[in-house]
Amino acid sequence: MPIVVEQLNEAIRQDDQDLQKIYQDAPAWLFEPFSDATQLIGKCLEEGSLIAARFNDRLLGAARLQRHQDVWRLSHLCVRNVTRRRGVAERLVSEARRMALQENAELRLRAPAGHLEAQALAAKLKLPLDVD
Repeated sequence: MPIVVEQLNEAIRQDDQDLQKIYQDAPAWLFEPFSDATQLIGKCLEEGSLIAARFNDRLLGAARLQRHQDVWRLSHLCVRNVTRRRGVAERLVSEARRMALQENAELRLRAPAGHLEAQALAAKLKLPLDVD
């Protein structure tokens, strides 16, 4: 069964539990400007900017995708610790890139300044990096 990327506008109980597990091991800097995972998830659901990777009815990864006219920004990308290094992040990014191109927009990775992890991810995924 393939990994399916979808936009989440609301989270059923299982989705909410999965989202909490995805972000539980995330470094604190990843939540900026939010204080924690709950605030991040709530705001993204409210604004319709949460995309997630699903496999066998469970969420494995998630990210915030802010859509603007010419540039879409992907941020707060995180994959559940037990499923890292299995292509989930690449699948999320490739689908976000496909959606952006379909709307004639460029996809960029957004991250706080000074975090080598974000720079490495942007380089690996061949995405321009916007730093805050």
